[in-house]
Amino acid sequence: MLCAVYKSPKKAETYLFVERRDDFSRVPAPLMDTFGTPQLAMMFNLAGKTRLGISDIDKVRAALKTQGYFLQLPPPPENLLKEHLARQAAERGSNK
Repeated sequence: MLCAVYKSPKKAETYLFVERRDDFSRVPAPLMDTFGTPQLAMMFNLAGKTRLGISDIDKVRAALKTQGYFLQLPPPPENLLKEHLARQAAERGSNK
């Protein structure tokens, strides 16, 4: 299964996978408005892949078959303060 991957000019690290190059007919209009004018990032064959960078390849394949597109959002930002506070609490707990 060949797919085209487009990056968003409006949303950093946001990618749209579609079945065919420049075919956004199955992508909802509100999503396209938010995404912006798609910029082709790459094309590749999903059949030859066993894994992708951050997306589950089985979810990508399923979404392409059922809805005609897959939207890959960036991972949530790290909450360093939360991690620091959790580490401090754990250290206080082990010092008792």
